[in-house]
Amino acid sequence: MRLTRLFRQTALMAALGLGCAAAMAQMKVGVIYSATGPTSLVGIPQKNSIALLPKKIGDLTVEYIGLDDASDSTQSVTNLRKLLAENIDALIGPSGSPNAMGLIQFIAEAGVPMLAPVGTAAVVQPMDDKKKWVFKTTQNDEIIGAALFDHMAKTGVKTLGYIGLSDPYGENWYRVASELAAKHGIKIIANERFARSDSSVVGQTLKLVGANPDAVLVGAAGGPSVLPEISLVDKGYKGKTYQTHGAALPAFIKLGGKKVEGTIMAASLMLVLPEIADSNPSKKVATQYIDEYKKVYGEAPATFGANVYDAGLLLAGAVPKAEKAGKPGTKEFRAALRDALEQTRELVGTQGVYNMTPQDHSGFDARGRELITIKDGQFKLLK
Repeated sequence: MRLTRLFRQTALMAALGLGCAAAMAQMKVGVIYSATGPTSLVGIPQKNSIALLPKKIGDLTVEYIGLDDASDSTQSVTNLRKLLAENIDALIGPSGSPNAMGLIQFIAEAGVPMLAPVGTAAVVQPMDDKKKWVFKTTQNDEIIGAALFDHMAKTGVKTLGYIGLSDPYGENWYRVASELAAKHGIKIIANERFARSDSSVVGQTLKLVGANPDAVLVGAAGGPSVLPEISLVDKGYKGKTYQTHGAALPAFIKLGGKKVEGTIMAASLMLVLPEIADSNPSKKVATQYIDEYKKVYGEAPATFGANVYDAGLLLAGAVPKAEKAGKPGTKEFRAALRDALEQTRELVGTQGVYNMTPQDHSGFDARGRELITIKDGQFKLLK
């Protein structure tokens, strides 16, 4: 009797122990965002979207550890070190392109996949042994640029002025613009830069106006994207103005008002969701994200928040495959997670469909963009 009772107690304790171990199976994901500073219009919806990320993937519970880098690249590195000390298995963020570029070396050394919700394609191009640990949850500049330059060519633009951020976002956009301009027979006759923290671009604007191009392309993201356009209008520029997907947020219209009417950009379908056909595979996912965000925060999100939400979708698809190679918290799991993310196929996100390859760690195609204008204070499909 005593042996039987002891056996039952031992079995019960073992079962309870297994149950506790299963309940404790956990994956840690770090999130770095810019909720303050010049990139805050991008970072705030990204911070808010953490609450909408999957809390459980398969049998794993997921803990998200969020840190604000205040739009400062040095703070991004400090935050990453803190998160690596927490033994994270993946990183989402940071919000800014220069911040993300500054983390690539450390992410590669640690062997931790990074899902970067930033604009510049430079975080994943050209692919190398370090950038293979980075996956980008926004459209590459070439995809956005192709739509913009096709429109320029069709509407008779022959000369172009460029003004962009003096950081990786602005530099990569100038590279893309130069290649596409040459392809479409368009000549870039002015090339200017400004910093994210600048409060005036009068000097640069006067040079652009003096060059008198048929159109101006602004290569900037978040709040800074509106500054050159307002300045151009104030100085009497009458040509067309094009913006990248970095300006795809309601605050762009709020800050620019009537001065940004007629702006042309290629960006996410989220900006014009009511005009998108129900047959578009991303419409349902985007609607779900917007509804969840509104339920929590009482307002619609900027598209930048969707880039963090999509990171959660990518992880949800890859983690079950990675678990076959090891447990969270191990280098085997993280390496397998990187491999699984690279094998993502036809994953429908909020802004397009992801198909990753060893050469393409963004994975978007033309389904990830719409040609959009601003009319009567609203984003509208350009028809």
